[in-house]
Amino acid sequence: MEINQDMDKENYSLESSKLVTSNVAPIFHVLSNEQQILQRTDQKAFTMLSILGVFMVFFIVHFLKIQLDWFKFILVIIYFISAFLAIVNLVLVIVPRVRKIESQELNPTYFGGISQFENQEQYSSHFREVFTNDDKTFTLFANQVFALGKINAYKNHAIKRSILFFAIAIISELIIIIAMAWGRAGPYLFPGG
Repeated sequence: MEINQDMDKENYSLESSKLVTSNVAPIFHVLSNEQQILQRTDQKAFTMLSILGVFMVFFIVHFLKIQLDWFKFILVIIYFISAFLAIVNLVLVIVPRVRKIESQELNPTYFGGISQFENQEQYSSHFREVFTNDDKTFTLFANQVFALGKINAYKNHAIKRSILFFAIAIISELIIIIAMAWGRAGPYLFPGG
């Protein structure tokens, strides 16, 4: 009788493990996709920050050569405000300010959870406990996917704002350059006017 109960437990455990494996596989896929989105968004932010830096250096070097009138002065103000807001939003993409969701369960797969253990024995014991319980395993990874989704939503919103401010800054800089070129070329193009 005990042998049958042990076999039933083993069969249940195998069926349960198959269920978790089949349920966890899609979560791993989603988790992988969310992490790729996170990396691409960070890459975009660093690239835009570098490009904006190059444009700002170019602008600041030539700033003293600009003969300001009201039109150019307004464009310069627009440029500096939009460049500043683009930088702020790009920094928010790189270091997102996401509200922490408190969980009673330490996450042994994430460095924030790992670092809360005092030693490797305590970590290893908790790791074994979590991953031998199929419900805990599933919940742990589902929570991780949810948290990454929230971070990605925040980063996506910030990158969209930074692209808008970046475009405004670059367009205003180009209009200033066009106005300067027109001001210098005007007397040569229209000598009698």
